[in-house]
Amino acid sequence: MELLEHCALADKANRIAGSLTLLDRKRLELARALATIPRVLLLDEVAGGLTEHECAALVELIRHTRARGISIIWIEHVVHALVALVDRLAVLHAGSFIAGGDPAMVVRLPEVREIYMGIPADA
Repeated sequence: MELLEHCALADKANRIAGSLTLLDRKRLELARALATIPRVLLLDEVAGGLTEHECAALVELIRHTRARGISIIWIEHVVHALVALVDRLAVLHAGSFIAGGDPAMVVRLPEVREIYMGIPADA
């Protein structure tokens, strides 16, 4: 029950997973992963399909999960979700590393802005 509370699902404990909202299904997947008592958690595109409000709620849940001492490796295209939480950001494109380091610095790089935000490098 503690994991359901941590993932904001305690009030939905007796519901069928298929009846949950997309955000709650993502919370459920996180709870299932946390039940294995991981030291490192790999998240893959977990913010995809969420509204801005839902994404913010998910970021907070991941922030609280990280505060429990769990290291997180997060693969994501929703860049603002990453920038809100991560300590280091690595950017890959077509299988190649193109930038890495402080998230605020990385997202300002012209090649990152062009590839992930569609902003021309000369803009």
